[in-house]
Amino acid sequence: MSDVTIYWRPGCGFCARLEDTISAVRERATWRNIWEDDEAAAFVRSVNNGNEVVPTVVVDGQAHTNPDPGLVLAALADS
Repeated sequence: MSDVTIYWRPGCGFCARLEDTISAVRERATWRNIWEDDEAAAFVRSVNNGNEVVPTVVVDGQAHTNPDPGLVLAALADS
């Protein structure tokens, strides 16, 4: 089973594309809004050279910046 956390923010087109792609299994992921969660925003900056690039997705402890939605879908489908 894959552990998936998705860091996102409202108004992000890449986040919306990811959410649309994984809609059937979206509840299997943990979603963290970086505009409402200071710890989440700090994590995203820590893995993106100080930038708040979203979506940042952590799959089994490995961070992926703006990953291919298929990668996230595959990880969640295995959950």
